[in-house]
Amino acid sequence: MLDLVLSKFIKNYDDIKNPQVRSACGNFSGVVGIILNLILFSAKLLSGILTASISVTADAFNNLSDAGSSVVTFLGFKLANRPADEEHPYGHGRYEYVAGLGISCAIILVGVELLKSSIEKIINPEESTAITLLSVCILIGSICVKLWMFFFNRAMSKKISSSALKATAMDSLTDCIATSVVLIGLGISAVTGVNIDGWLGCAVAGFILYTGISTFKESLSPLLGNTPDPEFIDEIREIVLSTELITGIHDLLIHDYGPGRCIISFHAEVPYDVDILKAHDVIDRLERKIQEKYNCVVTIHMDPIAVSDEYTIELKEKINESLDSIDSALSLHDFRIVKGEEHQRVLFDLVVPPECKLKETDALNAVKEKISQIDKKLIPIIHIDKICLECGGNIKL
Repeated sequence: MLDLVLSKFIKNYDDIKNPQVRSACGNFSGVVGIILNLILFSAKLLSGILTASISVTADAFNNLSDAGSSVVTFLGFKLANRPADEEHPYGHGRYEYVAGLGISCAIILVGVELLKSSIEKIINPEESTAITLLSVCILIGSICVKLWMFFFNRAMSKKISSSALKATAMDSLTDCIATSVVLIGLGISAVTGVNIDGWLGCAVAGFILYTGISTFKESLSPLLGNTPDPEFIDEIREIVLSTELITGIHDLLIHDYGPGRCIISFHAEVPYDVDILKAHDVIDRLERKIQEKYNCVVTIHMDPIAVSDEYTIELKEKINESLDSIDSALSLHDFRIVKGEEHQRVLFDLVVPPECKLKETDALNAVKEKISQIDKKLIPIIHIDKICLECGGNIKL
């Protein structure tokens, strides 16, 4: 159904990897929201006046704020589609996240205002609100429209992976529930003569505030820098390790500059004795492959590793066993040996993730002690490597 609608308004609507198409989908969703919310505002305002209900009137202005949120969505996608410039070399994709944040703030503001109005009505109760056939039809129609908008925006958010449209979908769902509660309240008041308008308004306000705070956190997360999708990391790992010559991967970093705009970098381990030109060609082809598949910028650092030296392999296994005995969360990479006449330098990066129970200095000292127990002639030169939580981190192999 969604594809049928989009096909009528957006050319090449299914090519969502194309930034132009993605922006057009977001703009279309914004325009639909503006039109429908303005219609609902007008209808509910009329219903609120007819029933003298504070909750219905507040619900009407909630739809007006939703129209404003749709404008924010529209502008967010427009701005996010602007090309990179001198001041923003990675583009303006994060405007979409800012739009989601703005929508969340609008939801919270509506919740606060509705809560204030509802409390005032509890303190200063009025006569029972009236109910008319017209107002009932308007509210039922509003519920149906908002339910459709929820499914529409949710489907759109999944189609183009948009946090802004996901926030819009949740906003539509809260409106649907809020209007349902208002309608139930009008029915109870009409049957019993008891005015519970203010109490129902408080309940609706609480739900709106909860949704607003939840969507605010979700929209803020990519702006601060969150952990990327584990499935995406696994896909990158699978592509890299299936490439000829590459034996390992670590220090995988993913920098998010907006949907469809990311920079990926990592270290790829290759045998140290392979032809340097051949290894470079493999790395170049791998960069292009990932870039074409995910529409991103890729930088790969090549690490030469001794994969055929038996002594190096055996020593690495012993040190890995020592790491497990210290803390199973510890791992290493970039392992190499520089042999001397009397001593051997052992160089590697020690990964100390947040889940490690030891402090960095304690973990470092414990590892050095274990290495000295293996062989007194070994001189460990260890670099502490932290997992980058906001960019994806290291992959433990």
